[in-house]
Amino acid sequence: MTGSRRQMTEDRGQILVSRCAAQLLKVRHSRNNTSVLCLLLPVLCLLMSACSKEPPAYQEQGYVFGTLVDVSIYGEEDARARQAASDVLQEFQRLHDMLHAWRPSELSALNAAFAKGETRAISPELETMLQDAAQLSQQSRVTFNPSIGKLIELWGFHADEFKPVQPDGAQIARLTTNNPQMNDIVFGQGKAQSSNPAVQLDLGGYAKGYALDRAAILLKQRGVRHALINIGGNILALGQHGKRAWRVGIQHPRKPGALATLELHDGEAIGTSGDYQRYFESDGKRYCHLIDPRSGYPVQGVQAVTVLTRGARAGILSDVASKPLFIAGTSGWRAAAQQMGLSEAMLVDAQGGIHLTAALQKRLEFTGKGIHPQVE
Repeated sequence: MTGSRRQMTEDRGQILVSRCAAQLLKVRHSRNNTSVLCLLLPVLCLLMSACSKEPPAYQEQGYVFGTLVDVSIYGEEDARARQAASDVLQEFQRLHDMLHAWRPSELSALNAAFAKGETRAISPELETMLQDAAQLSQQSRVTFNPSIGKLIELWGFHADEFKPVQPDGAQIARLTTNNPQMNDIVFGQGKAQSSNPAVQLDLGGYAKGYALDRAAILLKQRGVRHALINIGGNILALGQHGKRAWRVGIQHPRKPGALATLELHDGEAIGTSGDYQRYFESDGKRYCHLIDPRSGYPVQGVQAVTVLTRGARAGILSDVASKPLFIAGTSGWRAAAQQMGLSEAMLVDAQGGIHLTAALQKRLEFTGKGIHPQVE
């Protein structure tokens, strides 16, 4: 983990704790008339509401899972909050090292075994995660599919320094024809093997949510009742910020700042999948990191999907459940939301039109004027 820092913040009014402007730092490259635009920091702007008479919140940040992470703790003594936040960030680093998709890790070692048709011992924790991800994949009708790591790699998204690529159509066709799925993985006696050599695991759409839930467990074990954990825009709330709920903003997919804000209550989480997070443009067309497992191509026609979740697995669901809706697009996102058990969701289409459920409409405050969402 790099870039870790800590500070005490005394909020006055509404403060952009995660620095929305900093989130929009961009890296541009040019190659053969191709422009690359990668958002390196969080998807969502974190806002906290409090009055100046309230005690300060302790905040610590770091860089892990390829993004900025932020732990804010309210109502605890400095030393106690510092130790709790440090424990959470150490846990995030442990999971990052365990689940990295292309650097040496337990997950990449398992992928190497799958490619050779070999069986490999895995930790009980990883086995539990993979079985859970397999269940969620089936629930999504395999639109959430962590076994398509080869497709993600083919499109150039397995790299520390991203470079745009245009894969050969025949290569994409071969991978989709091989149809890797999570149920190709067989578990037994602490070992795993794949009946399909095309399976290559990438838990990028699961790991941040799992880490949020782990952070909530750790903080509760340490007696922390009020906290906000932000991993690159996937945010989970514990308790509240003084006399007020934690307030967060949903990043506008095409403009700096927030599209809307809402209050997060105890045990709730919010997550967004967007075509602006990791993508490149070629010949005027945008190719994002969200790939449809059925076609093998990056999804078109959607700018962003946001979901609101709650309960013991709120973090995991906030990370996983947005992907099936994004892939389903404007014609199928509501059905996908029902499949994933979601009542609060929003989709921004390619033209910037906003579609959302009635349940989420009641929670949102849009920041701009003239916004007329389509409630479904």
